[in-house]
Amino acid sequence: MKIATIGAWHVHTMEYATAIQKNPKAELCCIWDDDVQRGQAVAEKLGVPFQPDLEAIWADSSIEAVQITTATYQHTEVLKAAAKAGKHIFTEKVLAFTNEEAEEIAQAVRDSGVKFTISYPHKTWPTLKAAKALVERGKLGKITYARVRDAHNGSSAGWLPPHFFDAAQTGGGAMIDLGAHPMYTLHWFMGEPKSIVSMFTQVTGKGVEDNAVSVIEFADGAVGVSETGFVTTGNSYILEMSGTEGSLLVHNNTLEYSCKETEGKPVMMEDLPEASTMPIDAWIDAVDGVGEAPNGIDDAVALTKFMVGAYEAQRTGKKVLF
Repeated sequence: MKIATIGAWHVHTMEYATAIQKNPKAELCCIWDDDVQRGQAVAEKLGVPFQPDLEAIWADSSIEAVQITTATYQHTEVLKAAAKAGKHIFTEKVLAFTNEEAEEIAQAVRDSGVKFTISYPHKTWPTLKAAKALVERGKLGKITYARVRDAHNGSSAGWLPPHFFDAAQTGGGAMIDLGAHPMYTLHWFMGEPKSIVSMFTQVTGKGVEDNAVSVIEFADGAVGVSETGFVTTGNSYILEMSGTEGSLLVHNNTLEYSCKETEGKPVMMEDLPEASTMPIDAWIDAVDGVGEAPNGIDDAVALTKFMVGAYEAQRTGKKVLF
């Protein structure tokens, strides 16, 4: 199948495009970007043609699918156009800036019937899959607390591109970008949120938050904490979860847990499951008729809801109800 890359803006553009090139079921046929110089440079690296006319991609019936890695502010227009053109869609997080835009995109995707996947790669991790299985089997009892921290030093070490600090393009800073991983993980484990409060700060003065925490109330009094930042070196990922009968800790690709079966003593899980197929490849399989496309449009809409609430809480300094 022919797949076009729409947008060279994102830091993961090359990763996804290369994955397409390595997949025997797919052919990366061209790349488009609104910045011609940037698009041509990436196209040259990938060894594919640069297509300056986006409408030509929508009109080309031989192109079955698109990888969308544009600036986030362009998502609504581009995703709706892709769905209308009948192109299967793989997109980078987040879906949109507002709940209204997210619903517009979702309706277009549902109406078109295309295969849709948003990139939630942490759900493929052996540690998180094992943690999810422990929770679903009731080993921790009723979940009362979860904390997910995902952070790096892209701001303090200077390796993130400057446009990642342009709120007009991104919708915010660390929380709407890297913070998407803790948010979709909390939704995966904890379900629908009830309320949220936030505190975002700037450490490097680049114009958007590069240190951020949101605290979320879930059903029955459970609390979830989403932590992220662009100013952390080391301790990049932590998942803590506690319940009425046990707890777990994911750190450095290990899972430690305690429950009644361990007599309350923490033990390291040795028999972790295999990693799941990465979302880009699982999506290609689904387009090819094998399996289901992971992380569908409802998951994408849910992440937007979390983010809209997080930023509204920061803006107002108040608890926001969902």
